[in-house]
Amino acid sequence: MSFENEIKFGDTYQELPKSKFQVQHADNIGQYPFYTSGDKVLTHSEFNDDDEIIFLATGGKANVKFNSGKAAYSTDTYAIKGKEHSSKYLYYLLLDKLSYIDRNFFSGSGLKHLQKKDFRNWLVSFPDDTIEEEQIVQFLSLLDNAISTTEQLIAKYQRIKTGLLNDLLTSGIDEHGNLRSEKTHNFKDSNLGRIPVEWEVEDLEKLTRSIITYGIVQAGPFIENGIPYIRTGDMSGDKLTSSNLLRTSEEIASRYLRSRVEENDIVFALRATIGKVLLVPKELHGANLTQGTARIAPKWKNISSLYFLWTMRMDYFKNQILKSQKGTTFSEITLGVLRKMEVKYPIDINEQERISNIISKHEKLILVNKRKLLKLQSLKTALMQDLLSGRVRVNFNQKEN
Repeated sequence: MSFENEIKFGDTYQELPKSKFQVQHADNIGQYPFYTSGDKVLTHSEFNDDDEIIFLATGGKANVKFNSGKAAYSTDTYAIKGKEHSSKYLYYLLLDKLSYIDRNFFSGSGLKHLQKKDFRNWLVSFPDDTIEEEQIVQFLSLLDNAISTTEQLIAKYQRIKTGLLNDLLTSGIDEHGNLRSEKTHNFKDSNLGRIPVEWEVEDLEKLTRSIITYGIVQAGPFIENGIPYIRTGDMSGDKLTSSNLLRTSEEIASRYLRSRVEENDIVFALRATIGKVLLVPKELHGANLTQGTARIAPKWKNISSLYFLWTMRMDYFKNQILKSQKGTTFSEITLGVLRKMEVKYPIDINEQERISNIISKHEKLILVNKRKLLKLQSLKTALMQDLLSGRVRVNFNQKEN
């Protein structure tokens, strides 16, 4: 079942006056949100409307935004608000049909523009009762609030994690769990600046149990159930997984036994996303690498794999990479340079593990909330498709328990 009340979309809204503000008028210090045809919401010191308004891009690619309250919008933005139908309901309807709008109502040579006449003549179906519309808006607004709260949590944990990375991987924590500082603890000079006296600086190669090396040069054809191997393209996410990995024959992989990884080894991108480092999970124990990646096998008695992972993501380590990488159109870093990269670390592996566990705890909070965010966003997309088309109807006569 779907809605049968079909009308021209242009009959559902009224246009707001063309704005006097140019995009370059954004001051980014004002108190009012400033809407343009771009994806990003800027700020402005003045506002030109105070209502529930929908803002549509008029050039480039379709996008739609909603604001309730005082806001400014640029001259290249199409600002509208609902008449018999609420602005919020129209916003969700447009958001659900954004790809359709982009395909059907944006055209022109060079930069595409919104064809307002076609947009106004677009036939759209609506519920035959405004109460159902209100219920739909309530459901989707609740999801929007949950999404916003989750995004704020992720941002909060990211800030905490960034602070922890800087503090813990610069000064560390003593055996009593206290963060070190030069006011309360002893520090010394090193090639990487001031470090606690309980720390050392070593070349990367001195902290590994086997030579740092890249992997298979020519993997050959894909072999079903063969030895999986990791490419730089497989390192685009937050962790390595066996899904979508290519596989080579045991015969080819056996020529590169030095680059076969073990659980908790580190994989380092030598090319493309240079410096990307990921931990090898249990499921990839025994996998191999390609020429664009390197295996770093920590000396587990001397250095924790997790500590290695976090410290290699620090700015001081990244700066060494930036100074050493070769190439402009195709950047890379050599194994010789990588082996000589310097790492600062606590001599006591217990301190390394304390530091790693604290950081990992906050990383897990971020990942848990990112997964939650994806679920909420998927649920919102599905609900918009069902509720705004009438495939699933809201029983607004049903009494609450």
